[in-house]
Amino acid sequence: MKALCWHGKNDVRIDTVPDPIIQDPDDVILKVTSTAICGSDLHLLGGLVPTMQEGDILGHEFMGEVVDLGKNVTKFKKGDRVVVPFTISCGHCSYCESEEYSLCDNSNPEPELGQKNMGHAIAGIFGYSHMTGGYSGGQAEYVRVPYSSVGPVKVPDELGDEKVLFLSDIFPTGYMAAVNADIKKGDVVAVWGCGPVGQFTIKSAWMLGASRVIAIDSVPERLKLAETFGKAETISTTNSQEVYSLLMDMTGGKGPDCCIDAVGAEAHGTGKMEIIKDEVKDIVKLDSDHPYALEQIIKCCKKGGNVSVPGVYVDTVEIPFGAAMNKSLTFRMGQTHVQAYLEPLLNKIKNEEIDPSSIITHRLKLEDAPNAYETFRDKKDGCIKVVMTP
Repeated sequence: MKALCWHGKNDVRIDTVPDPIIQDPDDVILKVTSTAICGSDLHLLGGLVPTMQEGDILGHEFMGEVVDLGKNVTKFKKGDRVVVPFTISCGHCSYCESEEYSLCDNSNPEPELGQKNMGHAIAGIFGYSHMTGGYSGGQAEYVRVPYSSVGPVKVPDELGDEKVLFLSDIFPTGYMAAVNADIKKGDVVAVWGCGPVGQFTIKSAWMLGASRVIAIDSVPERLKLAETFGKAETISTTNSQEVYSLLMDMTGGKGPDCCIDAVGAEAHGTGKMEIIKDEVKDIVKLDSDHPYALEQIIKCCKKGGNVSVPGVYVDTVEIPFGAAMNKSLTFRMGQTHVQAYLEPLLNKIKNEEIDPSSIITHRLKLEDAPNAYETFRDKKDGCIKVVMTP
């Protein structure tokens, strides 16, 4: 089969690789019908994520048609269309039983790598390094889905792929980001980053009772989408002091009640010294993460406010922790417990409360994936979200 494979920093290629086969009784094999490039895939492209190996198949946002089943599978039959969580979870460890599926104890077959890099292993993740299990991803013609009884859901025929594909990751990720912010009715919510996760975070903040949502980004087309799709007020970033000043003006000096970092490791500094600092750190390989959004959030969030971090970080970061402590900020973060949100969010799509396909800007074939990664990374051609079909 054809699949997108990692060959090193800024080097991804379409290769011919062996078709996946049933390995365990709870496996299913999917013929992939739609797959997407996620912002966190760019961390792989940029070489930021440790334990990648040459030839690893990428992709953790995908869905498809069941074409083969393990002997224990009763939830699905051949021909079913299913969408798959990017996190792989066993369903019966203490974390899964607490619906903390991304912390599953059993689905990561290479826990020693997670322990070495993070202290503990987290759940397996499709197409996202050997630290998260070394599972082949779904930017391919076919993919093996283990633990298929836990998480993957059948989707109704009347909903096309583009309506439901993002249940695999970015819609639940945006929703959990809003949940982690502990939004109360009437809260003012500020979201840093108007990429795909940020867009769904904005929509989810409204669903949870926000009275105002303020979106912050530097890319004009993303800000425009935040206004039209998200109905948010927007701030175009120029420098951190201006973001702070504008937010104080907009909130009467109080600051937002809830602040959400939907940017993560590859935030870009806007001041001259920040840019120089990043270039030096990258050259000497010191603290590859750039937490500028998080720095702004700590300064801007109200005293006693809530900070939610869905943006992916992979290394050590420097943040003004003293300010966070003295302002009594509450932080919640983590990989998404997708399985906990799939059915409720599928119902929101069925009920036409949201049309996830509204954020798609580029529709391509799988063979175009290497160029699509470059277009997405460099924000060319107004690119916000890429969906590919094998």
